[in-house]
Amino acid sequence: MDNSPSFDHDTHKLEEIVTLGSMELGITLPPGAGAAFGKYYTFLTKCSRKFNLTAIAGAEEVARLHFLDSIALLNATHISNASVIDIGSGAGFPGLPMKIVQPSITLTLLDATGKRVRFLSELCDILGLNATCLCARAEEFSHNPGARQKYDVAISRAVARLNILCELCLPFVTTGGIFIAMKGIDSNEEITQARTAIETLGAQLQDCFDYTIPGTDIVHRAVVIRKTSKTADKYPRRFAKIQKSPL
Repeated sequence: MDNSPSFDHDTHKLEEIVTLGSMELGITLPPGAGAAFGKYYTFLTKCSRKFNLTAIAGAEEVARLHFLDSIALLNATHISNASVIDIGSGAGFPGLPMKIVQPSITLTLLDATGKRVRFLSELCDILGLNATCLCARAEEFSHNPGARQKYDVAISRAVARLNILCELCLPFVTTGGIFIAMKGIDSNEEITQARTAIETLGAQLQDCFDYTIPGTDIVHRAVVIRKTSKTADKYPRRFAKIQKSPL
């Protein structure tokens, strides 16, 4: 980790970008959130190459493309006091930035790679955040009675087609809860193709929330899917089957 004055300057710059960007999104940061994002950036920079966490580097890029992009999801739905599972969490996005800004949520971070889960666990200790970090495959863990249909909100930034993400994520969501998938604004065809999966898994498309990341011209989309009934026990299937024959 670089402790040089230039790195300290980058950290302060990041905190300023996140603070101003949050204001632009209409989101008020709680006390200490700016400093928490600074610590997050410092530890992410230290560990990124070692754990293969992210190709995005530098204070401004991380502030906007990771932190503000994640925080923007708080405008997609009312999430205070909710139980939230971040599926395929990787370096903690979007779940941990959301937890920093909305401490009332109960957060579970799920990833299939052990070294990433170790990173997340250490990061939570550094930030003083109470979050559950689990190493498991989503298609297996969602069949666990303690996890199945137990969460108010599932979120995922994973790079996968929406019909595949729905089968991996919706089984975690309680009836009446929501699944939020982070997508680009060019996702109309993908959303249309996922309608069968959404209905089969006991849900319906509720909203497509488009937002511009502050300080950029990048527009992203939060696809909000509402769980309306119990997901059949046979879902999710084995991942090879999901890939071979998507719903």
